[in-house]
Amino acid sequence: MEILVIVLSALLILAGIAGSLLPVLPGLPLSYLGLLLLHFATDYTFSTLFLVVWAVVILVIQLLDYYVPIWGTRRFGGTKKGVWGSTIGLLVGLFMGPWGIILGPFLGAFIGEQLSHKDIQQSFQSALGSFIGIVFGAIIKLIAGGMMLYYFIARIV
Repeated sequence: MEILVIVLSALLILAGIAGSLLPVLPGLPLSYLGLLLLHFATDYTFSTLFLVVWAVVILVIQLLDYYVPIWGTRRFGGTKKGVWGSTIGLLVGLFMGPWGIILGPFLGAFIGEQLSHKDIQQSFQSALGSFIGIVFGAIIKLIAGGMMLYYFIARIV
């Protein structure tokens, strides 16, 4: 039975890593669930501090994942309409798969900047900020997921 739990935990962690790039999976929460399953259903346990710290880290990363594209839009000279466009593009993109998650905020920021009467280059620059924010968020999620996989392997080996 313990082997089944370990395999299920590993699958959850791997699905979580995949979810760092695929919007249909909840990413890091899945990986964390894999660690919790291992902790509570086997003899391979983690400290309470470890579990609490990871819960906080995942919460912060999840919140930043939605904020960073908006921040990137602003950082690259976006206006309020560009930020709103990026936000709306992200929400719409959630329903359109991986490409929607990438292109939604980019196109939303671009369209928002165009509505603010910015020229094409300025609009593109703001949209690029949104795209950089999306890529940064994905990299951070992949790193965190990889670290959880490392701790999982280290615990069972």
